[in-house]
Amino acid sequence: MSSLDDFASAELARLDTGALRRRLATTDRGEGAFADRNGRRLVSFSCNDYLGLSHHPRVIAAAQEAAARHGTGAGASRLVTGNHQVLEVLEARLAAHKGTEAALVFGSGYLANLGIVPALVGPRDLILIDALGHSCLFAGARVSGSEVVRFRHNDVSHLAEELSARRAKHKRALILTERVFSMDGDRAPLDAILDIAGLHDAWTLVDDAHGLGVVEAGCRAPLEMGTLSKTLGSYGGYLCASRAVIDLMTSRARSFVYTTGLPPASAAAALAALDIVEAEPERADRPLMLARRLTERLGLPKAESPIVPIHVGEASAALALSAALEARGFLVVAIRPPTVPAGTARLRVALSAAHSEAQVDALAEAIVELR
Repeated sequence: MSSLDDFASAELARLDTGALRRRLATTDRGEGAFADRNGRRLVSFSCNDYLGLSHHPRVIAAAQEAAARHGTGAGASRLVTGNHQVLEVLEARLAAHKGTEAALVFGSGYLANLGIVPALVGPRDLILIDALGHSCLFAGARVSGSEVVRFRHNDVSHLAEELSARRAKHKRALILTERVFSMDGDRAPLDAILDIAGLHDAWTLVDDAHGLGVVEAGCRAPLEMGTLSKTLGSYGGYLCASRAVIDLMTSRARSFVYTTGLPPASAAAALAALDIVEAEPERADRPLMLARRLTERLGLPKAESPIVPIHVGEASAALALSAALEARGFLVVAIRPPTVPAGTARLRVALSAAHSEAQVDALAEAIVELR
């Protein structure tokens, strides 16, 4: 074996020892909340398709029509091949939905944050990021070369302390947080964060990947980032902001400038899904209602979003509980470090409008019996 293979094998062995190795499992997602794996049909609680729109006939038809008319790929960067009309329409609709002047669509949510952050701040600047922020927020922060400071999760007092102590030493300051945190399902105290930001002339970027269409009440940040791949059932990322900021991103966000544009079919699907979100607001109420039904039956704190964490502790125990639930017909994937802090491995239950009350109750009963 080469030294490269030696290294890879040693790292895999280390991951196996800590029950931290990741493996792909062939899975076929079907309509509703079902998924087929290893020849069995399971009720999936591990999908971020919160409104069940990825299998909606109108969304599928929009993607099919766009692919038939415009082809399967964008061909190159949007700055090279030109800006596709369906992307322009989608961006206008996203901006209107968020109440901003403009929007820009990226290839994915990860690419969006990887490009947005270093396009705004650099080595002379300060970034303050929630300790439980998504990996792509930290990645964008690192690429920027700014001083990066973690503030305790949702702790506005700590954020204020760090800003007060450090802001004067830096030209610009950027706060990074999430509207709904992807692994805990709790919400950021955005009103308080924006108030603190205003006192220190700091800009705030909110990652709304898990909030769009299901948790949207409250204030807006000057930088509203999100994805097309969860509630909207498609693929891609976006930023909603002022026209000046969006025009700057078009020239300076490297993950936009130097990558192929989003396929027209993905944009058309997201546009059709956004139509449904806005026309059927009652659909958006269901995931949170089901999440609260689950937390009530499990004796957990009242859910703030469609995401309910079932804390287990050690990675091996989380894997064992996930396997036991799969044996009973439920797909609930174990989340382990480094996605979550050491000692906080959990099952992450994602509720969808496609779930029935009976499915949620059955999952709750199984968890109670197995824990």
